[in-house]
Amino acid sequence: MKRLILIAAAVFMSATMGLAEMGDDGLHKAPWMRDTFKDLSEDLADANAEGKRLMVIIEQRGCIYCKKMHEDVFSVAKIADYIEANFFVVQINMFGDVEVTDFDGTILPEKEMVRRWGALFTPSVMFFPEEVAEDVPANQAAVATMPGAFGKHTTFNMLNWVVEHGYAGDESFQKYHARKFAEQS
Repeated sequence: MKRLILIAAAVFMSATMGLAEMGDDGLHKAPWMRDTFKDLSEDLADANAEGKRLMVIIEQRGCIYCKKMHEDVFSVAKIADYIEANFFVVQINMFGDVEVTDFDGTILPEKEMVRRWGALFTPSVMFFPEEVAEDVPANQAAVATMPGAFGKHTTFNMLNWVVEHGYAGDESFQKYHARKFAEQS
């Protein structure tokens, strides 16, 4: 009987460990997400002050791919720790009404800003350089965009490529990812 209870507890723990916390807005929440006024210029300044990169993640309620990312990828300790150490993350609700101020000063509700940026899929992750001109919208300022759900290795390599300023060099992300994958084999 004692053994059966231990097995049941282990199954319950493994089934619930990957579950992501849900916010009142129906979006998945992670400890490394920031609750800001969604003014991207201010968020970029705060990220820089902390020595981190600004990352904007666009999600929506009920998104099965967002759930997959939060439960299978972002919950991996190595990835979560890397994000916490290197990124200032702001979440945008694809159909939300909270006002967002873009780098160029345009102020729109989240849902209209997401449409302005041309983001069609959730999750969509935009990564930004340390400096953005005042007349450029976020979708043009982003140094990389990850549209949709990806696996652990691809996501981790994308995070590293951004932190290492890979976008500024001659090695595309695809070549970087292939090289890193080969090094791990």
